[in-house]
Amino acid sequence: MTETVAVASAAEQNRATGRPPVLDVVIPVYNEETDLGVCVRRLHAYLGGGFLFPARITIADNASTDATLQVARLLAAEYDDVRVVHLDAKGRGRALRAVWEHSDAQVVAYMDVDLSTDLDALLPLVAPLVSGHSDLAIGTRLSAGSRVVRGPKREFISRSYNLVLKAALRTGFSDAQCGFKAMRTDVARRLLPLVQDGEWFFDTELLVLAERAGLRIHEVPVDWIDDPDSRVDIVDTARKDLQGIWRLGRAMATGALPLDDVRRAIGREPLVAGVPLGMVGQAVRFALIGIASTLAYLLLYLLWQPLTGPQAANFLALLVTAVGNTAANRAFTFGVRGTTGVVAHQFQGLLLFGLGLLVTSGSLFALHRWAPDVAVQWELLVLVVANLVATLARFVGLRWVFRNAGDRQYRTTALDGGGR
Repeated sequence: MTETVAVASAAEQNRATGRPPVLDVVIPVYNEETDLGVCVRRLHAYLGGGFLFPARITIADNASTDATLQVARLLAAEYDDVRVVHLDAKGRGRALRAVWEHSDAQVVAYMDVDLSTDLDALLPLVAPLVSGHSDLAIGTRLSAGSRVVRGPKREFISRSYNLVLKAALRTGFSDAQCGFKAMRTDVARRLLPLVQDGEWFFDTELLVLAERAGLRIHEVPVDWIDDPDSRVDIVDTARKDLQGIWRLGRAMATGALPLDDVRRAIGREPLVAGVPLGMVGQAVRFALIGIASTLAYLLLYLLWQPLTGPQAANFLALLVTAVGNTAANRAFTFGVRGTTGVVAHQFQGLLLFGLGLLVTSGSLFALHRWAPDVAVQWELLVLVVANLVATLARFVGLRWVFRNAGDRQYRTTALDGGGR
């Protein structure tokens, strides 16, 4: 006798146990009464046909004026693992925010209703997030492994937009606007309050903030076929995207975003035990600024030494370069922008300047005590060595000065009405 064993799908097991799904796939729609049914049925069949994780489909209707909402409700009545969320305001970003912030799933994702992206990319998109390896995942049409069918106009616009992002915001991800993305829900709850855009720039803003917060973005090359019936207003979208890039760049330049809070909340640990997160990059930037400061210091010392003598020249050159060094390290090494706390930071920098002055002046004093008529070349050599010692102490000191500067700056900006 042959025994038949029935294996329940992940979705059936999920419904039987009453546990929340691992994956919540959101389909944001606006006036899609024709395509919605085809999309949901195809996606539902795919998820129920051996997909590894329990999943739910959420239709996010954002202010449709046709029969889209009625179609969505009929689909939800037909399938247990399909639900509908209705918003009165239009905007893809608003729809995604409304669902993602309140989802009980471990991972939230979205895809466009036209299903331009091949669904076989869904598992590679989601798996690194479920495992905890990555924080966000995006489909990319612009990598070497992608296979894309679309017209030259859309290809040119897409590549141009991503080049603008790389130039203006120094982004590292390859494709900001592919409608195929996922992220861990705990990460979404940390990032979404910082995202201001509710329309097409939502994706870009989310990715830029995630990247700047040090989160890991996983990219999946996709097979993608352009939808010839796309109703996106390219000119209006481009205008709003450029406005969003300007706003986001200004916010990051002025330090109005608490990205360090996000980084700490996610809990990314240092790669090397005992080396704080970001310290290697800080050390490199500090060293480059230090080289420039040292060259400026030596030049000023050579200019003033014949006029004022060694000690006075050392004091003046060190004072001028210390102020510039603190300002440069504040902005570029530690990423603190704007005027909030700048006086306090300069004052603390001058205290560190006092330490450098003590080391360098003491070295000059010892040199002249040992060789009163020493040539200026020996003075420069001794000062370079003394400055190296003072520089190490200065780096440690500046890390302490700016340890919480970004957080204080954000709180002040928010209280003044500059935050979101």
